[in-house]
Amino acid sequence: MKVSDKMSFDGSFTHSMRNELASILKTGRVSKINQPYPNELILTIRAKSKNQQLLLSANPTYARVQLTKIPYVNPSVPSNFTMIMRKHLSGAILTNIEQLDNDRVLRFLFTSRNELGDQTELCLVVEIMARHSNIILVDQKTNKIIDAIKHVGSDVNRYRILLPGATYINPPKQDVQNPFKKASFDDINKLIIDFPNVQVLAANVRKNIQGLGKDTSLALASYLHDDNKTETNFKKFFDQFDHPTPTLSNIANNKINFTAFPYPGTIKNKVYSTLSELLDSYYAERAQHDRVREQGAVLIQVVKKQLKKNRTKLKRLNRDLAETENADEFKIKGEILTTYLHKITRGMNSIELPNYYDNNSSLAIKLSNQLSPSENAQRYFKKYQKLKNAVKYLAEQIELTKQEIDYFENIQSQIELAKPEDLVDIRFELEQGHYLKDHEQRNKKKKAKRRKINKPEAFTSSDGTEILVGKNNLQNERLTMHTADKRETWLHTKNIPGSHVIIRSFAPSEQTLTEAATLAAYFSKARDSSKVPVDYTKVKHIRKPNGAKPGFVIYDSQQTLFITPTEEAVEKLKN
Repeated sequence: MKVSDKMSFDGSFTHSMRNELASILKTGRVSKINQPYPNELILTIRAKSKNQQLLLSANPTYARVQLTKIPYVNPSVPSNFTMIMRKHLSGAILTNIEQLDNDRVLRFLFTSRNELGDQTELCLVVEIMARHSNIILVDQKTNKIIDAIKHVGSDVNRYRILLPGATYINPPKQDVQNPFKKASFDDINKLIIDFPNVQVLAANVRKNIQGLGKDTSLALASYLHDDNKTETNFKKFFDQFDHPTPTLSNIANNKINFTAFPYPGTIKNKVYSTLSELLDSYYAERAQHDRVREQGAVLIQVVKKQLKKNRTKLKRLNRDLAETENADEFKIKGEILTTYLHKITRGMNSIELPNYYDNNSSLAIKLSNQLSPSENAQRYFKKYQKLKNAVKYLAEQIELTKQEIDYFENIQSQIELAKPEDLVDIRFELEQGHYLKDHEQRNKKKKAKRRKINKPEAFTSSDGTEILVGKNNLQNERLTMHTADKRETWLHTKNIPGSHVIIRSFAPSEQTLTEAATLAAYFSKARDSSKVPVDYTKVKHIRKPNGAKPGFVIYDSQQTLFITPTEEAVEKLKN
């Protein structure tokens, strides 16, 4: 799905989210603190006898605050920021959540105990401001910054220094009105009169009312234009932020957007029970792709470098192979020189002789004036033999280079489809192949220990049959060559990089076979294509050639299905 670039996490949506979080988390105790990604913090808060994962994101593109049920993989070594958060907030009680006017700034107020046992009051500020987003821990009594997830010095911002020890200053206040505290509506009435066009009215309302994104201001303008009851319609609009109906909607250009309630001019796609569930659904794929790109930057660079190197090598090899097509010319010239040696004398640079291979037509042959007639003839025979020997070598090298290109295109496809936790296996594979240096500096004991490969992703077909999908080469190899029973069914896209898929049944139904083929097509380089060819055969027909790279197999006795994969079909099969 395509998501909107005009997302609605504005001040008004922040107002709704504050209410939701306060109702669930207030008086809760912080039990865990993790930083799974550089700009994101997860606080596990025990509230009302349940553990809640509070996601605080200062991601430049996806900054937000929400509860989340999406599992995260934490780094083996916590960051300095995480350690400071744990030192000050572990065991802390959340006393309140405040919003700065109707701005995209939330303040999480905590009471805690310091190392001496004295009670402390702390404020965790989350500023949702695109690339300026930040998470800042502040001592409430002194208003001094304890730490920030992004340090901002005076060389970047003279007005606000966000460094440990600096005094915390709120973001600059704008000359706009908080819609939830608005009492007079004369200015709005004037705007309606001055700007009867909804689009123009929306732009001008946005300049006067705080916390309105483009889509929210347009929705408000539609409400205001409904009739002459300006105050009633204004309050009716903003009252819905206090009683939200979390909605995923279809908007223009086949894009999806999230809102606290259905906006005019959009087509309702799906309604969720909470704003947090709405955001989990909306951000799941896009935020994950961004995290993979961020965490897998080194892997992506290695793969791109290898692809560029091998594609350049393949061009050169093909060029050299084309040159060998002229090998017979050198043989003919050598034989003609041998026949007419008596006509050649040392010191000649060239000679024209009858070509008895072509009706005795004249053939010009270059000579070296430093060689004897016989040596000139032998020179052409040597060139011929060298090129003939090169044909076999070049053909082998071309095949090996094509295999390398296929391999790295496959890895590239796997990274595009990977979850953050899948990158660990891909990194390990590249290290094993000596394409990437092992930065972990394992000692001998750790090296001797066999590394555990992540489990393949599990799905369930309509009739309850388990389907397993490998997400990278190491998972593919483990799944096909070690986990699967020889009588089970194996699927893979035909001549297209993709996942190995196993149906855990000896006699799968036609429906299960089609659903498994859908997974094979979706988890391949052709996921956005139609009529993708997917081969299937029994596992007993799968073989791995000696010396082949991880995940590479050959097979026979296959049949082929043609599948057009969709995200909706895959979602239905998820466990």
